[in-house]
Amino acid sequence: MTSNSRGAISEVLSLLKPYRVVVVLSILLGMLGGLSITALLATINDALNAEGSPTASVLMTFVGLCALALTASILSDIGTNHVGQRIIAGLRKSLGEKVLLAPIEQIERYRSHRLIPVLTHDVDTVSSFAFSFAPLAIAFTVTLGCLSYLAYLSLPMFALLLVALVIGTVVQYVARAKGIKGFEAAREAEDELQKHYNAIAAGAKELRIHRPRRQRMFSQRIEGTADYICDTHIRSINTFVVAKTFGSMLFFVVIGLALALQSFWLGTDKAVLSGFVLVLLYMKGPLEYLVITLPVVSRANIAFKRIADLAEQFSSPEPHLLLSDKNTPKTAVEHLELRDVHFAFPPVDGSKPFTLGPVNLSIAQGEIVFIVGENGGGKTTLIKLLLGLYAPQGGEIILNGAPVLASNRDDYRQLFTTIFADYYLFDELVQGDQQVPEDANRYLERLEIAHKVSIRDGAFSTTDLSTGQRKRLALLNAWLEERPVLVFDEWAADQDPVFRRIFYTELLPELKYLGKTIIVISHDDRYFDVADQLVRMEGGRVVAQKQSLAAV
Repeated sequence: MTSNSRGAISEVLSLLKPYRVVVVLSILLGMLGGLSITALLATINDALNAEGSPTASVLMTFVGLCALALTASILSDIGTNHVGQRIIAGLRKSLGEKVLLAPIEQIERYRSHRLIPVLTHDVDTVSSFAFSFAPLAIAFTVTLGCLSYLAYLSLPMFALLLVALVIGTVVQYVARAKGIKGFEAAREAEDELQKHYNAIAAGAKELRIHRPRRQRMFSQRIEGTADYICDTHIRSINTFVVAKTFGSMLFFVVIGLALALQSFWLGTDKAVLSGFVLVLLYMKGPLEYLVITLPVVSRANIAFKRIADLAEQFSSPEPHLLLSDKNTPKTAVEHLELRDVHFAFPPVDGSKPFTLGPVNLSIAQGEIVFIVGENGGGKTTLIKLLLGLYAPQGGEIILNGAPVLASNRDDYRQLFTTIFADYYLFDELVQGDQQVPEDANRYLERLEIAHKVSIRDGAFSTTDLSTGQRKRLALLNAWLEERPVLVFDEWAADQDPVFRRIFYTELLPELKYLGKTIIVISHDDRYFDVADQLVRMEGGRVVAQKQSLAAV
């Protein structure tokens, strides 16, 4: 068993703990239902071969066993359904919590096209397996009960059946080994297909104006990958189908050989023979169900591995990161400093890792700081360090004379409102228990988008706007959060020239007047004079740092 499999089983067992009583009762009830059916078959066989009409006691036994089998099976299914739904809900919440608490570097490395299929497809696969568990337990119990009864009826015929079962088991084992390889390959391809789906959604505009790329995206990427998944699934499932059909034929071979025994052993009791054939024909159903569910079990095994891999990737949550909102006193940012801070990304494919620093930077309350420089120079990485998203691998961040540590880093982050270049705009305005300020609509007017969007019940009426207008909504959210430090990562890049000028010459000074500390990544050199401090990055180093004329 692989470490991933053990991790997946451990994850499921931890989720099962609160429901262990229900699980045990469901399994016992399922077994009771299976044994009742076996006893019912024995009763039917005895009644068929008894002289005269069935007695009242036989009829009462028949009715009692029917009621017991029905009640036990229903209660077992209800219990399994309850536990299955709770387990899946718990698994979804557990995985969501792991992602929310994981260090940002781990999430950036894992990539969304791998993450989303685990949270959706793999969890649904485990869900399908969870709901088939009770029928599996019942089918297994019925099969064991039937085998025990067949051994009781005739050991020679049971030995014949045992040989057939061994042959069938070997065939099923080989088929499962071959089939699961195909399912694993198809599951790998599904990650690639998710990646292609992300590409056609995010790159819809580019694909519309580039026919060759659009054609390749469909024929080579989507069509090719979808056909590969289809063909792989067909081959894998056909392997199980052939093995299942072979197993079914073995049943009739055993029945034929059992009938042929009459020619060799003339003293064979016909009642024993008819009972053996009757039970064998009934047992074919539960046994075939066990075989049919092998693909489900195989897919669930792969899904467990994927879920365990994600859980292992995010098994080390960031310390002191909270999901609950605690009321911490607001801290004024009087002085923010980076002292000899450096950070290095792990190497990719043997290439030299990007290293930032050491960086020394000092920011006073109410300053407007521009971080400028070439693309790839480390500006965004510096911002992530400043925000506390990345922990420095050397040096320290100082807030108001005190170092930012792992124990207070989450509180430190709450001092910032950030609009990244690749920002995500949430519908709701997060204000905690506070009401949305009445002047929010005035801000909409100020941002020139009041004619397209309004605020209703603490949320934007729509976010279906142009890129530049969506960034204005993000700016509104930044205003309303009322945090002391605002960080803008190339915010003005998507604005028209008129509003770009308004942003630099009116909005930033207004925010400064309100006492906000403002940090801006910018390439707009014509507005550099707005900054109190200009920090130029190049190759992960601060190559120039000076006060602009505005601060003099």
